[in-house]
Amino acid sequence: QVQFVESGGGLVQPGGSLRLSCKASSNIFNLINMAWYRQAPGKQRELVASITTPYDTEYVDSVKGRFTISRDNVKNTLWLQMNSLKPEDTAVYYCNRPVQAFPWGQGTLVTVSS
Repeated sequence: QVQFVESGGGLVQPGGSLRLSCKASSNIFNLINMAWYRQAPGKQRELVASITTPYDTEYVDSVKGRFTISRDNVKNTLWLQMNSLKPEDTAVYYCNRPVQAFPWGQGTLVTVSS
C-alpha cells in the first residue's frame, strides 16, 4: 500500500496561481503512473491530469494550458502547478494512480473566489 498526503490548497482570487504537492509514503511511487483528481461540491471525482513514470503527461480539456503536472521520483513527490485559476476549479484535489487506486488521502481544498 501507498499513502498520499496532499497539501498546498487555499483561497485564491480568479486568475491566481497555486502549487499543490502530494507526498507518497513509499518508493513504489517511482514505478507507478500518477494522477491528480478533483471533486467539486455535489459532483463526482474527476481525473484532471496524469503523468507516467517516463514523464508523459495528459490533461483534461478544461485545464489544458493552465495546469502542469510534474513529479520528483527521488522525493516521492507529485506536484500540480495551477495558473489562471477559475471559480470552476474550486474543489478538493487528490492524488492517486490512474488505475487500481490506493487508499485516498484527505485531499487539499482549493477555493477560487473573489
